[in-house]
Amino acid sequence: MTRTHRAVVRDGTGIAVRHRPTRLPGPGELLLGPEVAGLCGTDVQMLRGMRDDPAEVIGHEGIATVVAAGPGVAPELAAGTKVVVNPTHPTDPAFLLGHNVGGLLQERTWIPASVVDAGLVLPLTAVPEPDLAALLEPLAVVRYALSALRRFRPRTLVVFGAGTVGRLAVRAARRWLAEAERIVLVRRTTDDLPPEPVHAVLEPGADLAAETAPGPVAVLIATPRDATVGCLEAAIAAAAGHELAVDLVGGLPPAAGTPVLPGADLVALRAANRAGTPDPPEHAALSTTTGDRVHLFGHRGVGNDHLRIAADELVRAPERYRDLVTHGTDLDGAARIMRELATGRGRDIDGRRLVKLAVRISAPQPRHHEEN
Repeated sequence: MTRTHRAVVRDGTGIAVRHRPTRLPGPGELLLGPEVAGLCGTDVQMLRGMRDDPAEVIGHEGIATVVAAGPGVAPELAAGTKVVVNPTHPTDPAFLLGHNVGGLLQERTWIPASVVDAGLVLPLTAVPEPDLAALLEPLAVVRYALSALRRFRPRTLVVFGAGTVGRLAVRAARRWLAEAERIVLVRRTTDDLPPEPVHAVLEPGADLAAETAPGPVAVLIATPRDATVGCLEAAIAAAAGHELAVDLVGGLPPAAGTPVLPGADLVALRAANRAGTPDPPEHAALSTTTGDRVHLFGHRGVGNDHLRIAADELVRAPERYRDLVTHGTDLDGAARIMRELATGRGRDIDGRRLVKLAVRISAPQPRHHEEN
């Protein structure tokens, strides 16, 4: 007899909810029951074939409950504990939850001992309301970014991108980047969400320089990877004469570069900071072709403290972020939405632009399939 659970599976036959074998935990391992999982921009890129990540079950954002703990697991991770999984291992690139190992869009997720030993499964003392759990990991990304940008004491914060991370950034900036007296959002899409708490909302190509206050400028770029370099060049042009700090949160194409920063290896700069270490992140002090100074860095993943602070923030001020969860559904609905995203180019789902999808995963009923 083989125990099974339901999962949203993507493979050569399409995207559908299927039964998968449930792997029980051995020594040092955990079996989690995901409760809420989110869908992010990199997930959409995988669905559209823009990335070659092999995981058949994706999803790295959300919270879960420990269903079973193997021998030797610490008591604080006993069955029944609410947890969040840090999806990026700081030293082992073989573990990237929902990218190269099975993710959270299923009723059961197995976690290896190496991940448990690394402390990447965090018990939650502050548990956000269910749908807001889909925002926990992206808000942790914002925490890491804003705390890094804060070192440069910016008077203006410019955010490129009106997806989940961009919108979280402008909402959290009042709390985590109080030095910025002006906040500007640059976006290319519109939706029916309430106006963001910013001083200006600009379209790409608008006069960004006119919206910057005297003094240092901080820029957070949270766009699809094919737009990242163009946004960096726009930020450098707009901040001419200002000291500039830029965080490349969005991805980059292979071998990305720009003539504005001769010789700068943008991909290497972004990859230098992984899983929240170091904190503050390493950055490069560069000169543009016009002699302006740019502090440039990026990061992949967050640290455990960033996740804890993000959970606390979602519990403390849920009303600030609640409307960003524009869509909610179950596993079957998630499969339908993922199929629509995979075959389309836009982000409109059920007549509304998708910012964040929260997939509510119910506990499985006992099921056994006969082995052949």
